[in-house]
Amino acid sequence: MDIITLGLIFFTSMLVYAYYRFAKKSLNVPPCPVRPWPIVGHLLTLKSDQRPQFKQWREQCGDIFSVYLGSKLLVVINDFDLIKDTFVKRAEEFSDRPIMFIDEDIGDQGRGLVFTSGQLWKEQRSVALSILRKFGFGKNILAERIQEEVLHYLDNLNNNGGKPVDIKSITTESTANIICSILIGKRFDYNDPTFQRLLMEIEVFFSSNQQAAVVTCFPFLKYFPGHQKMVRSVKSILNIVKDFIVKSKNKDPDDNFIASYVAERDSRIASGETTTMDEMNLLRSVFDLIIGGTKTTTATICWFVLYMLNYPQVQKRIFDEINTQIGVARVPSIQDRPKLVYLNAAIKETQRLASILPQSLMRISSKTQTIKNYTIPEGSLIVPNLDAVLLDKKIWGSDADVFNPDRFIDAKGQLKKPEEFIPFGVGRRVCLGESMAKTELFLYLSSLIKRFHLLPVHPDQPPPMDYIYGLTMIPKTYQLRLNERDST
Repeated sequence: MDIITLGLIFFTSMLVYAYYRFAKKSLNVPPCPVRPWPIVGHLLTLKSDQRPQFKQWREQCGDIFSVYLGSKLLVVINDFDLIKDTFVKRAEEFSDRPIMFIDEDIGDQGRGLVFTSGQLWKEQRSVALSILRKFGFGKNILAERIQEEVLHYLDNLNNNGGKPVDIKSITTESTANIICSILIGKRFDYNDPTFQRLLMEIEVFFSSNQQAAVVTCFPFLKYFPGHQKMVRSVKSILNIVKDFIVKSKNKDPDDNFIASYVAERDSRIASGETTTMDEMNLLRSVFDLIIGGTKTTTATICWFVLYMLNYPQVQKRIFDEINTQIGVARVPSIQDRPKLVYLNAAIKETQRLASILPQSLMRISSKTQTIKNYTIPEGSLIVPNLDAVLLDKKIWGSDADVFNPDRFIDAKGQLKKPEEFIPFGVGRRVCLGESMAKTELFLYLSSLIKRFHLLPVHPDQPPPMDYIYGLTMIPKTYQLRLNERDST
């Protein structure tokens, strides 16, 4: 029997098997919006921008539905109460992460902070959070570090002389410098070659990350050029991080995250304590922190500026609040945050409406579970659809798709803190850098509005609020003018 015949028999058998699997009525899994195809599941049905598609499927199927990536079941949860019940109340059951193809490809699976599970993840997260708190997470010392970087950022923007500018690159450089200063104990000059190479590879990583889940379910796709590009970018970033570790690990533990991690690891080993702390987990933890500490904050700042260009009355109201509460003589500080209620509301509204991370990173069911009387088989992927919650008209009102900071201010003029506001995720997997991100956003945006009047390049023609769909939602490239305000 020749190889072609064998191949046809195998392919036909797989078709029959897949059809039987998908057509079985006995599986009480959440409903599918459309019947999956054999072998590929819903792969051919999924659109490049899944936000409107998932919105439509929620309307069709309800608060929970299934999508098949090949034979792999992906369960999408859309309702806030169900998300809370699944990922907060039942966190022990739904906190594990799947092993992604990229980890297998580089021979480094199950390390670091993001795609780890069980005791290893718990220890790595606990250690990382403890060290980050030492370096000021949630404290004024971190705010001072951020404020110093903000001044560099504003001065560089001012060097443009009021000409049209795209702020994305310089914003990425600035926010990346903050996490780098914590991890390795120093900031980079924006033009530093190593720093620029790191940022370039991070950009490649995010631009090619959208199909990571698909490749995880169809491993043979990793040999295609588009996905090899992502592998190369990860390896390049890891090589840069390795160099960071070599140069930083022997410094004073109070100088940087890397040295603190090494000191804590050595202390645990010396005391005879069993630990997962090692060089590979350090490498991946630093990688995860760099990746997580750049793009989301940059995207939020770019979205905020875009909203200011489209809603000039909001920008004016924010500036008037800053002028009234702080004055023009000094730069806003973190102590001013309680005073600037409307600015804080505008930041929250930006995070809500832009929905930077529309579908949170996937979890995996480590054993067969039930959600809302549906069976979730062992090995199923599960994702909380944050986008569905942040744009839910039942929660935010009929104008949920309109930029309106006042929805976060109560009748007494105080800032609301609705529990449905979940841009940083929910449960045990909530974003590790949430407190730093909040501090960054306040200091960057208060200082930006205070110093510059943000204007569209063409008067009365603000750039459209279009976006690029991916792991993070970023606005399409736009330019603006930054007119320095009178500080007297």
